[in-house]
Amino acid sequence: MTPAELDEGRGGRFLEPSQDAGRRFMMRAIPGQVVMLNLLRFRPVADYSASPELAPASAISGADAFALYIDHTLPHLRRSGGDLSFVGDGGHWLIGPGDECWDLVMLVRQCSVESFVAFASDPAYLAGIGHRTAAIEDSRLLPMVERPTEPSLRDPSLF
Repeated sequence: MTPAELDEGRGGRFLEPSQDAGRRFMMRAIPGQVVMLNLLRFRPVADYSASPELAPASAISGADAFALYIDHTLPHLRRSGGDLSFVGDGGHWLIGPGDECWDLVMLVRQCSVESFVAFASDPAYLAGIGHRTAAIEDSRLLPMVERPTEPSLRDPSLF
């Protein structure tokens, strides 16, 4: 079983894509830019047990560990042709499960799926991914493709 499949079996926590999800993503053959909607829930205290070499001298929050991850990640993301388009505080759904709450919402724009895959597999980027693992209690990642604003959204060819 992959780590992602194990996470899915533990109360619905999602930390990494499963093989099936990765395959579906690649089979979409998205041309051009892709925007990743990230929903993140942080651990109260970061868990560096999987990457003790990255652990700070004293305990920090999951939010602080994620800030370390972003500091490490941004140069690699930008070098690959991507960037953060939006970062904001989350909260409870206005429409959605009443018991579900997200701490942070991000939109990450990448120039292509190929650039995203190259970024995500870059050893220099991966050297700091332990901060993300330490920070995140649960997450969602939705790849999105921007639709043209014209013609009308009522055009059936868009669906």
